[in-house]
Amino acid sequence: MPDQLLSDRIPGQSVMVQALMTHRLDPPRTFLGRLLGASPLGKDSGPWYQGALGEISVAGRLATLGPGWTVLHSVPVGNGSSDIDHIIIGPGGVFTINTKNHASQPVWVAGRTFMVAGQKKRHIPNALYEAGRASQLLTRAVNGPVRVRPLIAVVNPKSLTIKEAPSEAIVLTDAQLVRWLRSRPPVLGPDMLARLQMAAMQPRTWRQRPLDQEDALAVWKDFESLRLMVEQARKRRAIWALAVPAAALVAVSSGFPGYILQVLFQR
Repeated sequence: MPDQLLSDRIPGQSVMVQALMTHRLDPPRTFLGRLLGASPLGKDSGPWYQGALGEISVAGRLATLGPGWTVLHSVPVGNGSSDIDHIIIGPGGVFTINTKNHASQPVWVAGRTFMVAGQKKRHIPNALYEAGRASQLLTRAVNGPVRVRPLIAVVNPKSLTIKEAPSEAIVLTDAQLVRWLRSRPPVLGPDMLARLQMAAMQPRTWRQRPLDQEDALAVWKDFESLRLMVEQARKRRAIWALAVPAAALVAVSSGFPGYILQVLFQR
């Protein structure tokens, strides 16, 4: 059975699979935990889940690029579990996008230093490695030199401060991504563009071993079920966050004994 084209893969497919596999190892919530809105995600499954949301968000923006652009998601590379979040091929060139979901966190960049809420991350070296790998594999596939530029898309950060732009990688917010791509001057002619687009869609371009034939629709449905549980828990926590102070206020105004309130709401 021939490999499916990579254009059939859904955004975040590899990360969704990891999130679902890791979530199966999470301890089940207690009845009280479900009642109070405890998250169904554990410390290991949570980052995978957030990563999948980031890739889905970026994919939604890339879908607006329009004709002339090929956008591939969750491209498996090598013989292990590595993948490239997004590969973009258009008149303006070839790009790899490393998506980082740092929602509501401050991001600071200076050269190769990438910091999130004061913590150093290896995002820039990793993005450079991905682009270099993609360049080698596409060069082999089309039998000619292919330049690949690495992009890092930061999803909905609290702030993005570029103190010194990296010399090779481009760091953007997800909101800036499409405008930046559209602004690139044409560097690929129609023939080379078509060759690159066709080569990039072939799994054998990126890995020697056959690609596991995951059912993308089943993965999506399972992830959506998990997302529904996470959202329901979040809404329940929000309700409790409003209900508890309101109950305390009513109790105080009605003369409920203060020492009992202290015991009830000390946490």
